[in-house]
Amino acid sequence: MSENKYRVGDFEFDSRLFVGTGKYANYDEMQAALLASDCQVVTVAIRRDVLAPEGGAKPDNILDFLDLSRYTILPNTAGCFTAKDAIRSARLGRELLEGLDNPGATWVKLEVLADKKTLLPDTIGTLEATKHLVDDGFSVLAYTSDDPIIARQLKDAGATSVMPLGSPIGSGQGILNANNLRICLEYLKDGDPDYPVIIDAGVGTASDVTIAMELGADGVLLNTGIAGAKHPIIMAKAMALAVEAGRAAYQAGRIPKKLYATASSPETGLIAAGAS
Repeated sequence: MSENKYRVGDFEFDSRLFVGTGKYANYDEMQAALLASDCQVVTVAIRRDVLAPEGGAKPDNILDFLDLSRYTILPNTAGCFTAKDAIRSARLGRELLEGLDNPGATWVKLEVLADKKTLLPDTIGTLEATKHLVDDGFSVLAYTSDDPIIARQLKDAGATSVMPLGSPIGSGQGILNANNLRICLEYLKDGDPDYPVIIDAGVGTASDVTIAMELGADGVLLNTGIAGAKHPIIMAKAMALAVEAGRAAYQAGRIPKKLYATASSPETGLIAAGAS
């Protein structure tokens, strides 16, 4: 994988930031925030309510407010609590997007949630849905917990990318368990260093994105951290810069942490000011 390119299956991008389209005050704000984020992939929740009612006027469709020549749509099975519903939602998304001049119909961000209070992933349902959707020809980006074991099982099931959470959806708590994410990265990239791992959910501010990238993640997906900010457009730009900073820091290699201080100035070979 090139330093400046990000590949997920058949897709290749310059930006490592995936951005959601929900929770904005209006479509104008959403459009401005997406532009400020420099993202190339946007997630869209596909549900039956995007279809026009029979004999009725066509409702606003979020796809009408997205520049499909600029963004690749990533259909999202958000709001699904069973593998069956997620599979149905993914197939509906493919049907809706196949008629567009956009490659988004060939992949899906898979979410199977456990309950409405925590919105944590149902890992068993996610694994089941992943197997079915892979067999159905989808490139599956599987949203999951930070459990390294299930992460490896999802990859083995054929997931194009595994997307472990930083913290619960929309919580803004940032990266709660960096150690587990490190192990996820180790397991998923063992023998396959270009396998894409995207940290998804829980991002509250730019520093959270930087930490995720410093761990070695290939990208970050977020929505509420931008849409819920006091100034979403400014935050979108901050998130874009955070991805760049975190990626650069990871590539540079941080110094090891030590218990005691280490002098940064040499103790020998100094020349006093004014000495000849």
